[in-house]
Amino acid sequence: MPNPSTIARGNISGHWLLAITISPTSVGPNTTAEQTFTVNGLQLGDFVEMNKATTQAGLGIVNSRVSAANTLAVAFVNATAATITPTASEIYYCDVVRPENLNSSSNSALSQIS
Repeated sequence: MPNPSTIARGNISGHWLLAITISPTSVGPNTTAEQTFTVNGLQLGDFVEMNKATTQAGLGIVNSRVSAANTLAVAFVNATAATITPTASEIYYCDVVRPENLNSSSNSALSQIS
């Protein structure tokens, strides 16, 4: 282990809540579509969770991830028979958690956490 504060199952090196303004494009009927947005400072490996401040019938967020450095990818679902355009220039809340040393070789099973 690199230092006494680092445990094999991973520590959190940073946790931020961002308010970002985005204008997603339309989402076709009965489909899921991923769209990307520039968010400076994001790094591959960051865990992100998105929250749309308002509701739009039939529209949801089904996944969010960092697809490349400074790039937030958000998957929208449209569960209706008509095209939906998410509200333009709306503030979304993005929870970002940056792991310190998370990788497949150092993760422990949850049952092993004391």
